[in-house]
Amino acid sequence: MLISRHTSVGLWFAFLLLGSPPAIAAGNAIQLDLDGPLGVATAEYIIDGIEEAESHNAGLVIIRMDTPGGLMEPMRDIIQAILNSKVPVATYVSPGGARADSAGTYILLASHIAAMAPTTHLGAATPVSLGGDEAPDAPRDRDQNDKKDDGESVDGDDDATDENTERDSEPQSNEPDTAMGRKVLNDAIAYIRGLADAHGRNADWAESAVRDAATLTAKDALEQNVIDLIATDTSELLAAINGREVTVNNESVVIDSANMMVTKVEPNWRIKFLKTIANPQVVLLLIAIGTFGLMAEGYNPGAILPGVAGVISLLLAAYALQVLPVNYVGLALIVVGFVLIIAETLVPSFGALGFGGIAAFVFGAIMMFDSGVPGFGVSKVFVISVAVVAGGLMFILASYMLKLQRRGAVSGTSTIVGGTGKAMESFTGKGKIWLEGESWAALSSVPIEKNQYVRVRAIDGLTLLVDPLD
Repeated sequence: MLISRHTSVGLWFAFLLLGSPPAIAAGNAIQLDLDGPLGVATAEYIIDGIEEAESHNAGLVIIRMDTPGGLMEPMRDIIQAILNSKVPVATYVSPGGARADSAGTYILLASHIAAMAPTTHLGAATPVSLGGDEAPDAPRDRDQNDKKDDGESVDGDDDATDENTERDSEPQSNEPDTAMGRKVLNDAIAYIRGLADAHGRNADWAESAVRDAATLTAKDALEQNVIDLIATDTSELLAAINGREVTVNNESVVIDSANMMVTKVEPNWRIKFLKTIANPQVVLLLIAIGTFGLMAEGYNPGAILPGVAGVISLLLAAYALQVLPVNYVGLALIVVGFVLIIAETLVPSFGALGFGGIAAFVFGAIMMFDSGVPGFGVSKVFVISVAVVAGGLMFILASYMLKLQRRGAVSGTSTIVGGTGKAMESFTGKGKIWLEGESWAALSSVPIEKNQYVRVRAIDGLTLLVDPLD
């Protein structure tokens, strides 16, 4: 088959953008890196990697994990892909000092093989609502009437004292105070217990990781049957699981990793781009760029470039907000701030509306991403820095508008009469002159030479009455 030169160039450009996939031999292993907070882009990368392993008949998928946690829905999508995978999945918390907190604990327990490197840890899997409140509230304290100061006693009531002591020794309830909180907590407990039971792991500890935010080091996790093994590196992991029998998609599979080659699969450019913009700080920058782009377009109609950049930035920010945990009160404040800043371009208030909008933007930014979801917070220093830069730009714009107001009119009849133009041709009577960047019809009672300067003494309709300038 013949391929034209233009087609080959197009294919080369497509491969440059998408990246050529690595060659994966049948029976070998692929490695996927789950670093940082778990979001939609990360979930897509892991799921695509598992599907690629199935299509190449790989013998093993290794998910190398170091995550503080993340969003619930992407986590469930990854777990569903692992449970339905036709290829064994080994989740490996690595390197030393890495963690599998929150959502990472669920993924680790859902994997066919759960491994950790020394000096790593897991746990703290308590679900967090997008409003920023943890589903399980603090344990309910016993009645305040039961609390006594040191040295205080109940007169002669030993039975009451024994009863209080017995009641103090009972474990306190750690149930949430709201029905929705209890629902979220119980759902998370049932989910993680099911994942642990499926692979014969310690379901009781898994429940405590959700109910009490319990954590374990790698050594303690192995002793308590939460994980399968500890390995210092990938080579030791492959050696340790060689010959291990696991249940994959309801079928027994014996892992043959003696001579496995590991191929690392990197996320493509699209996944990297989505992961970059789905960052709270990048979102705030996009909103700021979009807002000031539209402001610049409002102050200079027809500039085009600031308006286009502003619209694109706001659309990208809107997409990112769909996949981020957002506090809607904070989002509303940012929208109000956005409206006030845009209003500054329509009804110039010399900074009053603009600075009010910046204040609303700052408070909204701090509130909007204060959800408590690991890895999706925003630095207050960053927000304040953006506010300072935005305030500086607002000050410059306000000063510019004040300067324009004081300067007075720069166009119109009052600026034309008395102005100096240049003859575009030689004429006596009617002719044309060039004035303020425009061609005007002119009338002179004396001869005017081409390129001679003239002064406008009056306007008759659209005709300028001119005299030669000595």
